[in-house]
Amino acid sequence: MPRVIKHPELRREELLDHAQALFLTQGYDRASLNDVIASAGISKGAFYHYFASKEALLEALADRFAKQALAGVQHISDDPGLDPLGRLNGLLAQSRRAKIDTAPEAWALFETIFRPENLVLFHRINLAASASFSPLLVRIIQQGVEDGTFRTFDPEGVADIVMQFGMATHDVVAKAIAGGDADMEMAIEALERRVRLYEIALDRILGLPDGSIQIGEPGYIRAVMTARRKSGAGKPS
Repeated sequence: MPRVIKHPELRREELLDHAQALFLTQGYDRASLNDVIASAGISKGAFYHYFASKEALLEALADRFAKQALAGVQHISDDPGLDPLGRLNGLLAQSRRAKIDTAPEAWALFETIFRPENLVLFHRINLAASASFSPLLVRIIQQGVEDGTFRTFDPEGVADIVMQFGMATHDVVAKAIAGGDADMEMAIEALERRVRLYEIALDRILGLPDGSIQIGEPGYIRAVMTARRKSGAGKPS
């Protein structure tokens, strides 16, 4: 039988599928690279052609999550019935729904990045998400500047600020993960306050009345944070 040679991108996606399945069932810490290689049925040399390390696998999974989420909001950017503010709020609303829907899986895969020793990996993963979403944010903000909805001299800078919001909450989330139920409750309250602050800041940056931008909604932070318990993330083996 002739040997089947798969396209490199197809093989890469298959490796990510195997890694994701193992990380979800065994946990990121307990699933080794050897486990992934064995599950995929390839040689170590072939594996390292695609990914240099276990961290690179996780980063690639985060990038794939971001691109899938981006595909889910593209229709909002292209909707001719929405003005720029409607597009921006629609993008944020769809992003919230996607985060709630995927929160248990996302926690199981990415909880490890909130450990102090993985701060660099956390930043790398956020950069991957930013690379996917920033161009769409910039386009919406530029449209708003052109039609007078938004007032800013730096649409790229505003998009960068939006993407930095998630990075700025790292310490609050990390403390909640390391602590108990009381820490989780305090973290949820702190994150809800922080989201309100970010909404006001973004309104001011874009020259909008307070209350124009909605980054969060009632119950959003709690739904995402408590999904960690449902996912089984952080449970001892």
